[in-house]
Amino acid sequence: MEIKSLEKILKTLANKRRLAIICYLKKKPEAKVGDIAETINLSLTSTSKHLIQLFNADIVERNQKNLEVWYKLSQKQNNIVNYIISNSRE
Repeated sequence: MEIKSLEKILKTLANKRRLAIICYLKKKPEAKVGDIAETINLSLTSTSKHLIQLFNADIVERNQKNLEVWYKLSQKQNNIVNYIISNSRE
């Protein structure tokens, strides 16, 4: 893995809200933005911004269902992300 890719992933994960999103998606395989926002006590706008950052780092995948966007942990995660997710607790 290139240093730049590793830096992007670690910077993305270095946020308690994004880690909370990952913990939530670890328990619930797929969720819509509103459910995630409610669970982590954050506005829809802020939650969406965090999810976009996780998506851009290939940590989560998104799926449009009608007017709702659903997110789940990405199947193409690298070993570092898998390690962090498997060892994360709320």
